[in-house]
Amino acid sequence: MPADVALLGPAEIRALAARAGVRPTKTLGQNFVLDAGTVRKIVRQADVRPGERVVEVGPGLGSLTLGLIEAGADVVAVEIDPVLARLLPSTVAAHVPGLTVAATDEDAERREVRLTDADGRDRLTVLTADALTVTTLPGPEPTALVANLPYNVSVPVLLTFLERFGTLERALVMVQAEVADRLAAPPGSRTYGVPSAKVAWYAAARRTATVGRAVFWPAPNVDSALVRLDRRDPPTTTVTRGEVFAVVDAAFAQRRKTLRSALAQLAGAPAAAEAALRAAGVDPQVRGEQLDVAAFARIAEQLSAAGRPLPHRPGTVAP
Repeated sequence: MPADVALLGPAEIRALAARAGVRPTKTLGQNFVLDAGTVRKIVRQADVRPGERVVEVGPGLGSLTLGLIEAGADVVAVEIDPVLARLLPSTVAAHVPGLTVAATDEDAERREVRLTDADGRDRLTVLTADALTVTTLPGPEPTALVANLPYNVSVPVLLTFLERFGTLERALVMVQAEVADRLAAPPGSRTYGVPSAKVAWYAAARRTATVGRAVFWPAPNVDSALVRLDRRDPPTTTVTRGEVFAVVDAAFAQRRKTLRSALAQLAGAPAAAEAALRAAGVDPQVRGEQLDVAAFARIAEQLSAAGRPLPHRPGTVAP
């Protein structure tokens, strides 16, 4: 059942940060949410269910963490900042009646702290680690990702988690408004690009709400937005995801080029690229922004069939 939780307010957030000596840093993309209404909107749009295992990346001072626990979720929070990671368990324990620290596990790579309720249920697990290097999560596999993602790594983190944790049924993330548009962009739109095509491999994405700057501390220089992603099956194909992503990266490396030119190096020559495109049912004179991820998969199949070795890209955006 949902817990009796007191969410954080602006004065308490600033007081917590001051006591811990924490100053939000642009290096880690830290902008803390001050508004409880925004927290509850995120949780509501994520359709968080009581008893559900939810992973949160970048919990910061715990505003969204408490909102997730209030909705009844069991949270595993991944925090790269060791000061914030050590502060979070005590903050949550002070705001959620009946939680106690059950265990603290440390090794050379990461630190885990678990808070349990009176029934022994893990309500919060704090993992001190870089989200981009995490390959396993403690406890049951999560079914949802809900996070205020750091602006500077939002797309790589999202794609990494969709790739590594197949149990994720959906995600609700807050990102920079411009990034939200890219994630949810359909083929043919001005903002469609590498993030759009790669996210579409895993999920259907849509922008659900704009979030103003005033709900953050410090206030960022740009607006934010919420993006909802619902997992779906990838295109049916005989090649790997990594091979498809290699074609996506090449197609957008110089987005003003036609696909015949953009894929020439990958195919070995412009003529070979044209042959593969025609075999895939794609006009060689169009640009990458016109294609959906299924079309990129067909192109990868034709290049593979022609004997072209394709690099295996991971699920993140290209450098």
